[in-house]
Amino acid sequence: MATAFVLAGGGSLGATEVGMLAALVEADVHPDFVVGTSVGAANAVWFAQHPSDVDSLADIWVSLKRTDVFPIRPVRGLLGLLGFRDHLVPQSGLRRLLERSLGSVDLTGTVVPVHVGATDVLSGEEVLLSSGNAVDAVLASTAIPAVFPPLHLGGRYLVDGGAVNNTPVSHAVDLGADRVWVLPTGYACALTSPPRSAIGIALQALTLLVNHRLELDVERYRDQVELRVVPPLCPLRVSPGDFSRARELIDAAFASTREWLAAGCPAGAVHQVCGSAPRKPFGSGAPPVVGQ
Repeated sequence: MATAFVLAGGGSLGATEVGMLAALVEADVHPDFVVGTSVGAANAVWFAQHPSDVDSLADIWVSLKRTDVFPIRPVRGLLGLLGFRDHLVPQSGLRRLLERSLGSVDLTGTVVPVHVGATDVLSGEEVLLSSGNAVDAVLASTAIPAVFPPLHLGGRYLVDGGAVNNTPVSHAVDLGADRVWVLPTGYACALTSPPRSAIGIALQALTLLVNHRLELDVERYRDQVELRVVPPLCPLRVSPGDFSRARELIDAAFASTREWLAAGCPAGAVHQVCGSAPRKPFGSGAPPVVGQ
C-alpha cells in the first residue's frame, strides 16, 4: 500500500504539524510521498529532505518571528491599499527564510517524493508542482492573495494553494495513495476576540474556510482510501498570525498525536472537526486551552 502524508495550510498554526510529524516518526509511521499546501508545503518539503530529523524543523519554527514571514513595509502596504501594488507584504523575507532552510533543492531531489499545491490566480485551477526549484514552489503555495504577490512560475501566476484546496487529500489519492494521513492545522476555535492585525484576520478567516473543505473531503474519500486525520488541537487560542507560540503548539500537538496513536487512532477522532464537542487530548479532566 502507498502511504501519503498530507499537510494543510494555516499560518503559524503550521507548528502543530511539526509535533504531529514527530509523533508519527516516533511511532514508525513513514510516507511513500508527501503533499503539502501553503505552510504545509514548507513543512512538507523540509520533511521530505530530512524525514528522520524533525527536531531540526522544530528548531526552525521556534526561532521564527512574525517579521521573518511578514516584514512590515508601511509604504508598500499603503501602495497596495491604494491599488498601486498587488500585495501588502513583500516576499523577500520569506524567500530568505526558505533559502536558508531549504537550500537550492529541486522538488525531484528530496529523500521522500514531495508535491506542492498552488492555485492559478487567472483560471482558478489547482496546480500541483512536482518538479522545479523547491523555494519557488513553496513561495507560490504560500502566496496569500493580496498579502503576498502572485508568483510567475511555469507560465502561470500562482497564489496560495489553500485558496481552492488547503488540505490536498484529492491530490494524494490521484497520485496513488491507498493510505492517507492528514495533518490539519485546525483553527483558533477558542479566541475570545478577533486577531488585532489585518493579516491575523485574513489568516483566521482562511483557516475557518479551509476547515470546512476538509470536512467535505473526509466524507468524499473515507470509503475510497484508508483515511486517518490526526485530530487538531482544540480548544485553541493561538491566532494563525502569532509566531510566538511555536514551542507550545509543537509540544501540545506531539503529546496529543502520540496519545491518539497509542489509542489506535480511534475512528471518532479521525472524523472529528475542531470546534465540535470538546475532546480530551491529554488524559482525564478538561482539555487545556492552548495559548491561554
